[in-house]
Parts: sequence; C-alpha cells; structure tokens
Amino acid sequence: MIPFTYARAADASHALQLAGPLVAKYLGGGTNLVDLMRETIEQPEALVDVTGLSAAIKYHEGGLLIGAAANNTAVAEHRVVREAYPVLARAILSGASAQVRNMATVGGNLLQRTRCAYFYDPDGSRCNKRSPGEGCDAIDGFNRMHAILGASPTCIATHPSDMCVALAALDAVVHVQGQAGERTIPLTDLHRLPADRPDLDTMLEPGELITALALPPLSTGARSTYRKVRDRASYAFALVSVGAVLAMEDGIIKDVRIALGGVAHKPWRAGIAEAALRGREATRENFRAAAEAELREARPLHDNGFKIPLAIRTITATLGELTGEAA
Repeated sequence: MIPFTYARAADASHALQLAGPLVAKYLGGGTNLVDLMRETIEQPEALVDVTGLSAAIKYHEGGLLIGAAANNTAVAEHRVVREAYPVLARAILSGASAQVRNMATVGGNLLQRTRCAYFYDPDGSRCNKRSPGEGCDAIDGFNRMHAILGASPTCIATHPSDMCVALAALDAVVHVQGQAGERTIPLTDLHRLPADRPDLDTMLEPGELITALALPPLSTGARSTYRKVRDRASYAFALVSVGAVLAMEDGIIKDVRIALGGVAHKPWRAGIAEAALRGREATRENFRAAAEAELREARPLHDNGFKIPLAIRTITATLGELTGEAA
C-alpha cells in the first residue's frame, strides 16, 4: 500500500492550506480518483477532502453559479437546469449510473481522466499520459475508442466526460482558487490537447482548486440538446456525442454552438461548423455541409475511421432535432 495523509477542508482557503507544498489531490466524490489510486496511476502524498465546499446552485448574472461540491444528480434535477439548459441535464443523465451521479461532484467531473485502456494498464502497456516519454501503445493497438481530432504522436486518448461536452457548448466558465488568488477560465480553455505533454490534462496551476462553475444566460429563444452514440444503452462512454445550442430568427440561424465528445483529448468545440451555419438557413443540407467541414481535419486510425461519418450524421441529426428539420 502507498501511504498518504487525509484531511477534510472546511472551505477553499482551508483546502489550499492543507494541500500546501505536498503532492496533494483534492477529493470530491472519488468516483475517478479512487480508481486511479487503486491502480497506482495516481500516487498522492495527501488527500484533501473538499466535499465541504459550496454545493449551492444559485442565480448569477442572469445565469447560474454551481458550487464545485454539487453532485451530478442535483445539477441534472435542478429546475432551472432542466428548463433553461436541457443540454446539460441530458448529458449528465447519459453519463453514468444513478449511484455514480449521486456521488460524483461538478469539480471532480471537470477533472476526470481518460478511460483509455492502455492508460489503465500500468504493468503491461506504454502510456505517455501516465509516464511521459514511455510511448503510446494505443497508436498501433486497439484504438476504436480513440481520438480523430486534435491528437498527437504522443497521445490519442479521448476525454470521457459527457457533462463537459454540454458545458463547452454552453460557454461555461470555471472559477478556481490558488495560492495566487482567484481567477476564471472558460471551460473551452480548461482542458489541453496532448501535443508533447499528454500528462497535463488541464490549464490549472499546481495546487489550484475548482470552486464553482458559471453558466451564462442563453440567447432568447435558444434551444439545446445532447445526443450520445455508444455501444450499449447505459453506462458506456461515447463513441461520438454532440451538445448543441441553437437560436433562430425567421428560419435563419442567429446563434449556434456545437461541442463534440468521444473524438478528442478534450471536449471539441466545433468552430468550423458553427461559422459555416451562422446566418444560414436551418436546413438538413446546411447542417450536413457544416458537419463535413468540421470533420475534414479528422485523422482516423486503423480502428476508428467509422467515427467520421458517425460524427457527421450525429451533428446533422442533433441540429435537426432542435429545428424540426428531419435528419
């Protein structure tokens, strides 16, 4: 057994004090971190329990502010989330079993690590994300679940979170606190692409703690939804998922935001598709053309080329659902 200390923080400042200079990890629901420690992938010197942070969900600047300790069930069942941000409620409900949702926290969900099988095999597989410079066995291995966008020669892992895909489409903002003070990070900037440092998942500084998540108000009349394609009906990670927010006026797309899951090392904001759709008619043909433009830069591997047409169809179908345009 690898020894570590445990302490429970009363608030964010106390958590930072307890973490101090140690190699510490913040513990929320533990649904990912405890698994990683059991497999000896994470080996912190200290665990700082941050379930005492705010779990409140309250109005904030026309939108919502969600405390980092709020569990996923509370967020998905919140009336304002269900009515104003259905993309988020649907993403959370598609992401895990009820038992996991009851334990998993918002802060922990943002920081969960890839479920790549090679990453989870420290005794039998090479993985640059786990051990930088070791190599990546997934590249020439079984890579059906792996990335087709934004990957690098060092890592082709995908980000596992459904919730984060919805948050990327909603332009959510992450509130963090560290030794240097408080700051905010757009959700779309929180997670990193692998480049030559796949071991670094986020843009957080060492010791920084996520304290809250802000959802800005949506455009008047905006609709949103989440669609997930997976191997089985429940508790499976996405092959491809789409979170979309759409606002129209007289049949013309006024605003559109699209994020993809299951295709990249981070929630993938589909900026090319969005640019192709703004100011255009909401038609199936335009949806498909925009999706094709977004996937043009995809680089499939020997097992996951099917994700390109699957992503195109899923984007088209999701936007069709929001507009009533059959897809």
